[in-house]
Amino acid sequence: MAQVAFDTLKFVRTLEKSGVSSEQAEAISTAVKESHESAEIATKRDIDDLRKDLRLEMAEISSEQKVIRWMLGFVMAGILSLIIKAFF
Repeated sequence: MAQVAFDTLKFVRTLEKSGVSSEQAEAISTAVKESHESAEIATKRDIDDLRKDLRLEMAEISSEQKVIRWMLGFVMAGILSLIIKAFF
C-alpha cells in the first residue's frame, strides 16, 4: 500500500494563520500525520493488480466449469443409456 504525502509544516502554518496556538497546531499535525501513516490506502495500481488477479482466477474457474459440464454430460448420457436399455 502507498503512503500519503503530508506536509506537516504547511499544515501547522495554516492552523497558526487561522488562530490556533503553535503547540496545538503541532499536536494536531502530529496526530494527523500518525493517522495517515497507520492508514492502509489502496492506490490505482493496487486496484489494477487486484483486478488482474481476479480475472485470472475467474478464467481458471470458467475452464473448470467447462470440464465439469462435459463430465456431467457423459454421466447423463450414461444414465440415459441405462434407462433406455432397461425399458427397451
